[in-house]
Amino acid sequence: MQDGSRRPGPRGPRRLGAVVGWTALSAILPGAGHLRAGWRRTGIALLSVYALLLLGVLWVLLTTDLGDLAGLLVTSTWLSAITIGAPVLGLAWFVLVVHSFTVLRPGMLRGPAQAVAGVIAGLLAITVVLPFGLAGQYATVSQSALDRIFSAPPATPAPRASSSQESDPWEGRTRVNILLLGGDADTHRIGVRTDSINLASIDVRTGNTVLLGLPRNLENIRFVPGSPMAKRFPNGFRLPANPDGSREDLLFSVWEYADSHPELFGGRKNQGARTLMETVGYTFGLRVDWYALVNMWGLARLIDAIGGLRLTVPQDIVFGKYNEGLVKAGTRRLGGADTMWFARSRTFSDDYTRMGRQRCVLSALLQQADPATVLSRFNRIALATRELLQTDIPRPMLEHLVPLALKVKSAEVTSVQFVPPLISTGYPDWAKIRSLTAKAVHTSSTASASRERLAAPATPTSGTTATPGVTSSPGATASSGATASPSATTSPSATASSGATAGPSGARDTGTASKSGKPTEPAPVKEINEGCA
Repeated sequence: MQDGSRRPGPRGPRRLGAVVGWTALSAILPGAGHLRAGWRRTGIALLSVYALLLLGVLWVLLTTDLGDLAGLLVTSTWLSAITIGAPVLGLAWFVLVVHSFTVLRPGMLRGPAQAVAGVIAGLLAITVVLPFGLAGQYATVSQSALDRIFSAPPATPAPRASSSQESDPWEGRTRVNILLLGGDADTHRIGVRTDSINLASIDVRTGNTVLLGLPRNLENIRFVPGSPMAKRFPNGFRLPANPDGSREDLLFSVWEYADSHPELFGGRKNQGARTLMETVGYTFGLRVDWYALVNMWGLARLIDAIGGLRLTVPQDIVFGKYNEGLVKAGTRRLGGADTMWFARSRTFSDDYTRMGRQRCVLSALLQQADPATVLSRFNRIALATRELLQTDIPRPMLEHLVPLALKVKSAEVTSVQFVPPLISTGYPDWAKIRSLTAKAVHTSSTASASRERLAAPATPTSGTTATPGVTSSPGATASSGATASPSATTSPSATASSGATAGPSGARDTGTASKSGKPTEPAPVKEINEGCA
């Protein structure tokens, strides 16, 4: 059927280059070929629709934060829309290119030229479909991976938002705290043992993050007062030593012990994650919002998927049951297996040196997993991620956590590692850990506020006794997310006074005062990549 405004007589170009050129132009500027062929109304309509679409996209980009846009793209609604819409739009574009070629009357070309023009137009039509097909395939893979990873019910019930907080996903908090765990799963081990334990406290406005690390071999763990574990171990987590003298009553085995003893929880199973979250939160004096457990060898597959990590190995790292493995010293790109041995090996080393190497791996991942790398290796990364992560983060929160993660990537990320000589793993000074945590969180919050020209002097609340070197303010407690549990808020005096710290149940732990009675020094905050060469 011909356009009603089309002039009589052939209007198509007579040369091969012109036919191919106008067809190619139509692929990026719909309607151009139709105008050249005399199909004015069709050409103008196509160009108008295309211009409106471009203006709409431009308006979205100018009025929407790119982080928020990235957050929308991981929602189930948008992924489903892309899965269906991208192939449909691709097919429409394919038809557009073919029709543009047809109205240019390639039949007016001589025999050989017709064949060449047809082949080129066909390849061009297929080429314009590929990006749409790729987008649909990426959306399908993303949907599957996210549904698999974020399918677990939350470890703690989410509090109901008040009417004034319905539009605030953080429910009035300025910080969220996510427990990052590395699980050392193995065929000869029973249960989950968390060999890497870090709490990321993140400022939701700027992304400024404090990474708080606890050693796996922390002893005499104190549990939330009134909790089943506290009733079982009122004086701290203590079990008889193994025949070889090794101990299983360390921080890394809290999850496994809780899972193995459902009778402590009234018969409820799978209480390990919740118990460890509450325990770490109680140790730091913070509320832990969610956890993410990374399978160490799943992480190795993820590192392979992004093409390895460029790391500096300061000295030869020996590993293996018989010391048969070696990661040589030097700066180069390491594959997943070598990266994991670099991060995990304790041969001729100790837990604290290993924690430092793990921090370097996290820093390298943060810097080197850029968007271009992720897009170019998307399928491999998605497949590796499905085997990598166990978490209680609700799927709807991804819309808000993805923009926050993008902020973290360009924000200030610092670290406090609670290892000797800062603390003794055998006889931890719990009050000191909480005081230094409050100081580090407050410093991060103050830096965020200063950057936004919102900083205000920290004034202790009436009745607060501030420990020298530790700033006590609401920014380090309730308003910064530094609360002990969803049901209780740590008061400033509980954080900064002499060891009397409020636990997740709201009870004061009067048995954790500093043994020496000396003022607590400022938190030894480090950049996350400090010492990583």
